[in-house]
Amino acid sequence: MRHLIIATAVGGSALLAAVPVSAQTQPAASPPSAPPPFATTKVEGTDNVYIFRYQGHQSMFVVTPDGVIATDPIGLGRPQAVTTYIDEIKKVTSQPIKYVIYSHSHYDHITGGKPFKDLGARFIAHKNAKAQLERLQPPNIVLPDEVVDSKHTLTLGGTTLELLYVGRNHSDNSLVMRLPKERIIFAVDFIPVQSLFWRSMPDSWLDEWEASLKRVLAMDWDKLIPGHPGPGGRLGNKQDVENLLQYMADLAVEVKKVADEGKCYDTAMKEVKLPKYESWGNYGIWLAGNVERYCYLYRSGF
Repeated sequence: MRHLIIATAVGGSALLAAVPVSAQTQPAASPPSAPPPFATTKVEGTDNVYIFRYQGHQSMFVVTPDGVIATDPIGLGRPQAVTTYIDEIKKVTSQPIKYVIYSHSHYDHITGGKPFKDLGARFIAHKNAKAQLERLQPPNIVLPDEVVDSKHTLTLGGTTLELLYVGRNHSDNSLVMRLPKERIIFAVDFIPVQSLFWRSMPDSWLDEWEASLKRVLAMDWDKLIPGHPGPGGRLGNKQDVENLLQYMADLAVEVKKVADEGKCYDTAMKEVKLPKYESWGNYGIWLAGNVERYCYLYRSGF
């Protein structure tokens, strides 16, 4: 190795130091590149069911010989997610996108569907979702072409998809999408996988939420695709639904105690802890909000 001789003054004397040339010319290491904000994966054990994830949201799409059934556009504040979603579908199949199905009316999941509409897709949602959207007229959300009441069966290219309404929970218009042959359901926001509910659970019906979860448990399925990735990206199962019901029961008991002591809202939000669920996603940031929601139930009756 060649060396560069550097003169250094120390106490008025010049010293010579041998420094490797490579140490002088070696470029700084580049920082690792960030992973892409999206991914498309085929659900294990299926030939035609895919998950498109963009950042913290995800949707299901189903490929058939006669076309594609897509779900939530997930384009709020990021129109590039929608065009990426369509591009990812086109990487899988040349079949046209026939349908886009809304899981429920909340904007973070259903904003941005116009590029799908421009391709000729028909939009489907629960009837309450359409009524809500017609009333609020949010920008950048395509109004549904068709609505579902309690149940609708969609058949395309030999694939059957059931659209099922199980009652009010995270909204009054959430649909469960069930693929009977593949034994898969897609359900968004009202069945988080090993995670607490979002913040203070706005737009929710606690007294009916548990009943809707029990209806989901009574269905025939093995895998749950949630609207937000589970830990490590894993899918949910029936045990996750059982665990969620137990979380709701445990939370209700603890909040009822402090409500009876007159501690709702602020004191309860600080005092109630559920160590059993500390390992769940968002425990540290959303538990207080979940407590607040149950305080509304026991303190105000709604």
